[in-house]
Amino acid sequence: MATLLGLDIGSSSVIAGILSGNRVISEAPRTFFKTRHQGPAVDVDPEVLIAAIITSIGKLGSAAKKVDAIALATMCPAWVAMDAKGRPLTPIVTHQDRRSVEEARALEARLGKEQHLALCGCRPFPGGISSTTWAWFKKHRPGALRRADLVGHLNTFLHRQFTGARVTDPSNASFTGLYHTLGLDGWSDVLCDNVGVSSSLLPDVIDSDVIGGRITPSAAALLGLRAGTPMLAGMMDGSAGMLLAGADVGQLFNVVGSTDVLALCTDRPKPHERLLTRALGVQGKWLQVSTLAAMASSIYWVRDQFFPEMPIAAFQAEVHRLSHVGPKAAGMVRFEPYMAGERTSIEQRQGAFTGITLATTRTEMLAAVIEGLTQASAERLPLLIGTGTRLKQTVAVSGGSDRLDELMHRDWPGRWKYRAVEDATMRGLGKLIPRERSA
Repeated sequence: MATLLGLDIGSSSVIAGILSGNRVISEAPRTFFKTRHQGPAVDVDPEVLIAAIITSIGKLGSAAKKVDAIALATMCPAWVAMDAKGRPLTPIVTHQDRRSVEEARALEARLGKEQHLALCGCRPFPGGISSTTWAWFKKHRPGALRRADLVGHLNTFLHRQFTGARVTDPSNASFTGLYHTLGLDGWSDVLCDNVGVSSSLLPDVIDSDVIGGRITPSAAALLGLRAGTPMLAGMMDGSAGMLLAGADVGQLFNVVGSTDVLALCTDRPKPHERLLTRALGVQGKWLQVSTLAAMASSIYWVRDQFFPEMPIAAFQAEVHRLSHVGPKAAGMVRFEPYMAGERTSIEQRQGAFTGITLATTRTEMLAAVIEGLTQASAERLPLLIGTGTRLKQTVAVSGGSDRLDELMHRDWPGRWKYRAVEDATMRGLGKLIPRERSA
């Protein structure tokens, strides 16, 4: 059984771990890095991210030099352009970025919503489908792209830095907005032409478990690894969690955290404008995904603003109490759960309270947030049922110790069973069995 160095790279931290199968032998504490927020622009300095990866691997000590291969799970999209030597020409633009609304409108107007859905599997959501980011840089920062030799997501950037390879995987390719996601058969000339970019700047697409390259001597010295260590193409972090859940057709996997992600594994994708449809990365399967961009972060925003004196345990108990009381706890107050926008809308929605009077209490406002989130969670089920894939009744759930999953599942229609999966992203990487790239 191969021993893997797993790298789980999110939007604010890196976790490195040593895996034997899906068993974590050792895992380093999170290494945090800074994400820049400037209005609708959200990005990361590439050098800052590389430094966090170096630090995280270093926390594992000498064991990192003994692994058989490296596996990546990355936030996505995380778009970046590189020059001929692999040096970044732009920041790493994350999935939270919303600067490209006008470009998204233009891309969809030129191609048409139905054709974009049929090819990409999604509408061109600002930042969430990175073709809109590329279009923004073409219009507003053309000088930054003049020397571009390779453009891709974070796994492509890391390969170019550490192995010299030019690769990505189907899960990341799906969210470029330039890949024929429904066919899993390469970059789409139609989608590339719509943005006005050449597919020659894009990486080769290989499955997530395929060895994309090997750690160069210079990268080995930088990272504290063994030169020649194979590095797999990598995958989106949500795909790794689905692998741990089993990745069977009809499996639901729900990540309940700051963002709430509900994914359905399928072998017959049926795009919908309110769903994200993308490749799993392996096995020729897809995920259809519905996301609440600010779930736990909305609840804890209420705590910071209205209950700052309340101990965290007491606040969590109050959240669960109000959830059991139900809608009457909110009185006339209603909440629109879009504090971080919406990943399946070009026009970005915002959170809002209505029904507030001088008699409104902070408890009613907290209850309104809970009710808005539980309702939005339940409304996703008919969308996923409508894809035509028969849903398994046992849902794999990954979440924190505050058990907000109980709240989020309260109003789901139908009968469901829930199975907790812990450390899902890291352990899911252990399901990847490294294999050589075919000739």
